[in-house]
Amino acid sequence: METDYKNISVLVVDDSATQAEQLRFLLSNQGFAVTVATNGIEALDIINKHTISLVLSDIVMPMMDGYQLCAAIRANHETSNLPVVLLTSLSRPEDILNALECGADYFISKPYNEQFLLSRMRNIIDSITLRSGEGVEQGAEIFFHGKKFHIRADMQRVLDLLISTYETVIIKNGELNAMQNTLSERLLDLELTLARVKKLEGIIPICMHCKKIRDDKSSWQQLEQYISDHSEAFFSHGICPECLALHYGQLVKSDK
Repeated sequence: METDYKNISVLVVDDSATQAEQLRFLLSNQGFAVTVATNGIEALDIINKHTISLVLSDIVMPMMDGYQLCAAIRANHETSNLPVVLLTSLSRPEDILNALECGADYFISKPYNEQFLLSRMRNIIDSITLRSGEGVEQGAEIFFHGKKFHIRADMQRVLDLLISTYETVIIKNGELNAMQNTLSERLLDLELTLARVKKLEGIIPICMHCKKIRDDKSSWQQLEQYISDHSEAFFSHGICPECLALHYGQLVKSDK
């Protein structure tokens, strides 16, 4: 049985009006009821006044960031089980620990792939009914790089977050591999171009009388033949004004 997403209210929290509108447009077209907040404080006010099914929040925001917003949602008994998804670039290991510490449920990579985001949103909504919300929280203190993180999260939330982190890493690795393949192709093109350019580099022996060039096999070739063999250039023949006057001066005068 398919979920009716019109009954699912998603709160998008992002201080970037452009990015918030992109998310609102994307989710609304899929049937979600979308509300937008520009910071964590505004988001909490909306959560307290309206029924919200899921929070999709950026992390870096003024006044109250995504971690602080998530911690505040968890601290309120009435909203403690509200699913919170954080949009992140996952640039530091501390991001995962901060998310565990504040009680976030999922990570979604930013910049995000729209189809993956929609797929992840559907999975999250479909799994909400499977969570009883009565799990006993477990506490643990973790020290990392001289900082202490106090994590309060049930096992299901920890698994959800780590699985979504793993999916994010896979996507980033795929993007990195694609970028490396593109760079390899461009590097090959550059090497081929440089190889063509280098064909005519260095000292080239040329006869001072007939202007023939000695090739790598010690054979003497006409100038145009040598250049044609060692580059992509080709020749069309004509006559310059000086040679015209020198060799065909009489003919030119007689035509006049």
